[in-house]
Amino acid sequence: MADPSEPLSASAASKPPCLVLSINVSAARTVLSRSRQVTTGIYKKPIVGRVRVRGVNIEGDEQADRENHGGPHKAVYAYADEDYEWFSTQYSRRFVPGDFGENLTTRGIDLTHAVIGEHWKIGSVELEVSEPRIPCYKLGLKVNDPAFPAAFAKALRPGAYLRIIKEGELAAFDSIQILSRPDHGVTVSDVANAYLFDHQLFPRLLEVPQLRSEWHDRARKAGAV
Repeated sequence: MADPSEPLSASAASKPPCLVLSINVSAARTVLSRSRQVTTGIYKKPIVGRVRVRGVNIEGDEQADRENHGGPHKAVYAYADEDYEWFSTQYSRRFVPGDFGENLTTRGIDLTHAVIGEHWKIGSVELEVSEPRIPCYKLGLKVNDPAFPAAFAKALRPGAYLRIIKEGELAAFDSIQILSRPDHGVTVSDVANAYLFDHQLFPRLLEVPQLRSEWHDRARKAGAV
């Protein structure tokens, strides 16, 4: 693993700080989708002040479907403001924190190339990058564009789901410190690409012990075909 105690190079020292730009939560709500009622926690809005992170989520946030969008492996979802800027340019519309249903909107950290298993410290909380976000129709509901989940997937800017390693508190504008990073080098974008587009990448997922067993099962099945 990378040693976070090593001195920064001049180029690294000049980079802007990595920080939480916004914390976003929501209660679950029921909305209409294709003539049926669905319950979702994707309608997140920024909040002010320090908030407790414990159990399987951020205090005040509800996960309507913990099998697919919550639970210990997807306790917290982070998305980068830089990726919002990219989508805003592509779609000629302004996306703002919470639009994609993330809990943490970040700035200065490259989430697309976040390594599975790397550990972050934010406030008194320690988090571990666990997997990418694979979009579903609820993202289309949120941005009022049913075609958007496919575009989101194609862009391979998935954001990062996070496990809670150490409970604590965090707030907007807290710095993000990367404590450690595994040597395997497999990123959230690599995992998303393997699942969505390039199945030949699946064997690499077996090199990542930090991925939950369902990902390893998919990789083994892909290798057996």
